[in-house]
Amino acid sequence: MKTHTDKSGPRLRGAGASWVQPTVRNPQLRRSAVRIPVDREILLAGDLTLPAGAPGVVLFARGSGSSRQSPRNQFVARQIQEAGVGTLLFDLLTPDEEAVDAYDGHLRFDIALLAGRLVAATRWLLAEPDTQGLGIGYFGASTGGGAALVAAAELGTTIDAVVSRGGRPDLAGPDLPRVVAPTLLIVGEQDEGVLELNQAAYHRLQCEKHLAIVPRATHLFEEEGALENVASLAAAWFRRHLAAK
Repeated sequence: MKTHTDKSGPRLRGAGASWVQPTVRNPQLRRSAVRIPVDREILLAGDLTLPAGAPGVVLFARGSGSSRQSPRNQFVARQIQEAGVGTLLFDLLTPDEEAVDAYDGHLRFDIALLAGRLVAATRWLLAEPDTQGLGIGYFGASTGGGAALVAAAELGTTIDAVVSRGGRPDLAGPDLPRVVAPTLLIVGEQDEGVLELNQAAYHRLQCEKHLAIVPRATHLFEEEGALENVASLAAAWFRRHLAAK
């Protein structure tokens, strides 16, 4: 991955960035199927994986489809786990809501709803005996990137790091300057429309931040080696900031 310089000022870093740390492999993984209460009526299904000695847990937020079943999210989650950090992949929408969203697509753009679910999952995680006191990170994809930043703005210093993959941070709108968690935006070089939106959102963020552009990659990072670059960048970002806590 190349290192780019944005003419307007901020540096756009890739896999050679100084904050990328070696992967720490940890085969001791504890996996649990969980049910996350949002309110008295809604329970969200999730999969919690905790490596031994994990400094924190990364919650995955995806705007459409099932987060738990997304092959891309599962791939990234495995790399984060191998770096010694825990993951929580869960469904932001119920099965009934997924069916509605598959028909008209409006729920995936309901950022307030998605962010609310993410906040609820975070508070549940912080109250669980096995995860109390651990650092918290968010990994958002697509519109889930915007939801992750809105949730991070609401929870303030409770959130230790955010990564957005091909996300829509612009959908966080006025909440962008309120984010205090170190934030990494990862975008494909050929995902032109989304890249422009990320560049604009980058300038509005007031926290520690980086914008990584993956060469030749399109929106879904289907090109050879592209998703591996995403996973490496994300794992290093979370390892650095969650371990620091």
